[in-house]
Amino acid sequence: MTSKARWRYIPLILWAIFVIFPLYWVLITAFKDNRSIYGGAKFIPFVDFKPDLGAWASILGGDNSILGPLWHSLLAVTLSTLIAMFVGTAAAYGLARYDLKLAWMGSRDISFFIISQRMMPPIVAVMAYFILFRQIRLLDTIAGMTVVYTGFTLPLVVWFMQNYFRQVPVSLEEAARTDGASRFMIFWRISVPLTTPGLIATFLLAFSFSWNDFLFAVMLTQTRATTLPIAIAQQQGQLGTAWWNICAISLISMVPMIAAAIVLQKRLVTGLLGGSER
Repeated sequence: MTSKARWRYIPLILWAIFVIFPLYWVLITAFKDNRSIYGGAKFIPFVDFKPDLGAWASILGGDNSILGPLWHSLLAVTLSTLIAMFVGTAAAYGLARYDLKLAWMGSRDISFFIISQRMMPPIVAVMAYFILFRQIRLLDTIAGMTVVYTGFTLPLVVWFMQNYFRQVPVSLEEAARTDGASRFMIFWRISVPLTTPGLIATFLLAFSFSWNDFLFAVMLTQTRATTLPIAIAQQQGQLGTAWWNICAISLISMVPMIAAAIVLQKRLVTGLLGGSER
């Protein structure tokens, strides 16, 4: 390797340190106690400080247990993402393959109208959801949060998936049509399998948007349907901020996304690059 090639790695190493160090700090802080955190900067476990499991005992089995919010997040986010993927994928296929008309709007106009709903600041919609859910008794319920997250992620699913469907050769569908396949069979057996990388990438993006939501959760839940972001916010009280608890909960909240990204890395990169084409 030439000296010039070695120099190229220096910016990459510096950027890796810049990205990884905050994650490392969260990791070690989750195993600190009050004295280790407020007694000065300590970086190396067993050298600078003795690891402590008090935060984990508190959030997993104590008064601050986050098992309830964790279950609420998993249930509401998973259900909403699956519904959004099912409805959005079907809508995206129709927009990609048919010249639809709605008043003066064609397929591309309809598509832009759908994604424009995500351009609106969420704070504008949250009050409308609050008033509506109070009337129909969906405040502080998993069903209510599922509805909100479905509407929150559906435009993204439609926008991304229609780009993937446009990359599937029409000739493949025409050949299947000639062999007698129905439109649904073509969609389910040909188009959907060919867009699997896009499905995975879109699912992960939609899941992550809902998983990290704070605004809707803080406005529309109270006790029975609180999610992990709310559990993190609740670690700050009159006695101060429990940084050890916050970091421990943050690690738990990162696990599903990191694990999925590692397992599906190749398909995820392929899907993201494919969805960027127009």
